[in-house]
Amino acid sequence: MGERTLHVEAGDLGATLESLAATIHGRWGHDPHESYTALLLTSPEDKRLKKVAEEAVEVVMAAKDHDHDHVRYEAADLIYHLMVVLEAEGVNLNELAGELNARMG
Repeated sequence: MGERTLHVEAGDLGATLESLAATIHGRWGHDPHESYTALLLTSPEDKRLKKVAEEAVEVVMAAKDHDHDHVRYEAADLIYHLMVVLEAEGVNLNELAGELNARMG
């Protein structure tokens, strides 16, 4: 587990995800030695997918411990790594929102 984030304040999830998606998209072409996101984007797909699976398991384990802060921390890792996979596969947030909206009907 990484070091827990201190002084977390509520934010606007939509704006945060849009900003993160733009940042991830902007990492194409960056030096993978200087950007973890660029490294993931240029790595074999198995490395990206393994990180999503690893982070999902960490969310599950934190939830089993009923550790609120740890669940939040690991969920953020999972969402980041999932968004890297979405970027690599060409799935944008509007498409994801459309998929989720279609399921609510």
